[in-house]
Amino acid sequence: MPQSPHYAELHCVSNFTFLHGASRPEELVERAHALGYTALALTDECSVAGVVRAHLRARELGFQFIVGSEFRLEDGLRLVLLAPDRAAYGDLCELITQGRRAAEKGSYLLTRADVARLAAGCLALWRGAEESGEAAALADARWLRETFPDRAWIGVELVHDGRASARLAALAALGEQAGLALVAAGDVHLHARGRRALQDVLTAIRLGTTVQAAGLALAPSAERCLRSRQRLAALYPPELLAETVRIAERCTFSLDELRYEYPEELVPAGETPASHLRKLTEIGLARRWPGGTPPKVRSLIEHELRLIAELRYEPYFLTVHDIVEFARGRGIFCQGRGSAANSAVCFALGITEVDPDRIETLFERFVSKERDEPPDIDVDFEHERREEVIQYIYQKYGRHRAALAATVITYRPRSAVRDVGKAMGLGLDQVDRLARNLQWWDGKALAPERLREAGFDPENPLLQKLIALVDALLGFPRHLSQHVGGFVIARDRLSRLVPIENAAMEDRTVIRARAAQGRRAGAWHALGDPQGLRPGGRISWPADGHGRRAGGGPEGVRDDPARRHRRCVPDRVARADGDAPAPETPMLLRSRD
Repeated sequence: MPQSPHYAELHCVSNFTFLHGASRPEELVERAHALGYTALALTDECSVAGVVRAHLRARELGFQFIVGSEFRLEDGLRLVLLAPDRAAYGDLCELITQGRRAAEKGSYLLTRADVARLAAGCLALWRGAEESGEAAALADARWLRETFPDRAWIGVELVHDGRASARLAALAALGEQAGLALVAAGDVHLHARGRRALQDVLTAIRLGTTVQAAGLALAPSAERCLRSRQRLAALYPPELLAETVRIAERCTFSLDELRYEYPEELVPAGETPASHLRKLTEIGLARRWPGGTPPKVRSLIEHELRLIAELRYEPYFLTVHDIVEFARGRGIFCQGRGSAANSAVCFALGITEVDPDRIETLFERFVSKERDEPPDIDVDFEHERREEVIQYIYQKYGRHRAALAATVITYRPRSAVRDVGKAMGLGLDQVDRLARNLQWWDGKALAPERLREAGFDPENPLLQKLIALVDALLGFPRHLSQHVGGFVIARDRLSRLVPIENAAMEDRTVIRARAAQGRRAGAWHALGDPQGLRPGGRISWPADGHGRRAGGGPEGVRDDPARRHRRCVPDRVARADGDAPAPETPMLLRSRD
C-alpha cells in the first residue's frame, strides 16, 4: 500500500456553489482534517460566501484554511484563484464584485482583462488545460505566465475513470512546453462518498429535471470527494502532491486579519468620536429632561459612555444617530428596537423611546465587554418611505463603501420535500400532498404518521430514500437574498472586505455573504436592521415621558394608558435577532382606525 503523502486540497466547492456542491463548508474542513490533509482551500464559484463558516471551524481544529474562488471567464478559460495574503484577498473580493456587478443577480461576467487588472496578486490554478487545442493551450499558458508570474500552475484533476494516465501524460507534455508546473487538485464537491445521491438530486433540481432524465449531466462517479491520501498517492505522481503543500505554505492569509473599521466622517474637525458622542448625548439629555438629568440616568450614561469608549464603538452610535436624524428631519417615522432599548445613550440620542428613569434597563444585554461582540441597533422605518433612508445611506457613503446585508435562503422541510420529490420523479400531486401534510412542529424529520396521512407507505424504499435526502438537504443554502434592511458601511472600500453584487431590486447592492457570519469573525458588521414598519393604519408612537412627541408620533400616548388601550392594538413585539423580547421592550403600536 502506498505511503500517505502530505497533501493540501486546493480546489473544493461547498453547498455555497448553489445546487452544485453537496457538503457544508464545516463538513469539508472537518473531513480534510480527519484525513490528515495539510490544508484545505474553499473555492466556491465567484463567491466567498462560505469561507467564514469554514474558517471558524478550521480555527477550532487548528487546521490551515485557504480562501479562494473558481471562475469561468467569458472566453471559457477556467481558473482557481487563491489568496496568499491580505492584499490578494482584497483583490479576490474586488474581482468577484466586478463579475457580479457586471451581470444580473445570480450570475457573473468576467474577462481576462478583469482578472489581470484586479487579481494579479492571487495564485492561479489553470483548470481544463487539456481540453484546448495545442495552439490555444500555448496561448493561454503565455497569458497565465504574464499575468501571474511565478504564481500560475496547471491543475491536474484525476479520477479513476480509465483516462487518468492519458490525461496526466497530456498535461505533463503541455506543462513542459508551456513552462508551467503541474499540481494535483480534486475538484471536490463532496466531503464523503455518501453524498453522491444528494449531489445527483441537486443537479436534477438545478436543471429542472429528474435524476433519471439528467443522464450525462450527473457526475460519473463519487470521486469528486475528499479522498484518502493513500488513494491520492496511487493516482498522482509524488511531485504533484508535494506541490500542493508548497502552494499552501505560500498562503498565509487568515480571515482573522480582517478588522472592520467604522466610518469616520461624522466626527467634526477638532473632535474625537468619544467627545462628539458625549456632546450629542448631553444635547439629548437636555432635550429629554430640561429641568436636569435624573441621578439614576446620569449614572447609567456615565457607565455606558465609559464602556462604549473602552470598546471603541462610538462611530457605530454616531452612524445610527445620523441616519435617525435624517429620517426625523424628513418626517419619516422611525424607532429603535430590540436590546438597544436597554441603552440610556440610545434614549438620549433619540434612537429608542424606553425611558431609563422609569424602567429598569440592563446595558450589558446590549453591549458587553465579556461577550466581545459589537452592538446591534435595529431601527424600524416607515414602510412607504424606507427607500428614502436606504438611498440616503448610498448617497452619503457611496456604493463602494455601503451595501445592504445578505441573507441566505435555506431549504426548509416543505421546500426540500417539493424539490427532492420532483427530482426523484414523483408526480406533482404526490409532491403537493407530501408538502401540505408537513407541519412546522414536525421539526427536521418526515414523521411516518404524516406520510400515512398523505397516502404514502413509510416502509416504501423510495419514500425512505426521499426522507434521507430531504434530511440531508435541510438547511442547505438555496440562494442569497437581500436582507430586509441591514447595511454594512466601511471606512474604505467595502468591496475589499467582502464582495458586493446587484440586488434584484433596482438601485440596490448587497454584500455577497451573510452579515451574521462576518460579525462572528469580526470581519464586517451590519448596521442595525432598518426594516419597514408594517403598512396599514396610522403609526402611534410612545411619547418621551414628558408629553412631547417621540419620533414624530402623537403626543401623550405613553402618558395616557386608557387612550393607548382604547385606540391601539399591538402590531409586533420589537426584539433583537436571536433574542427573546425583554419585559421592558416597547411594542410598536398600530391604531385601529
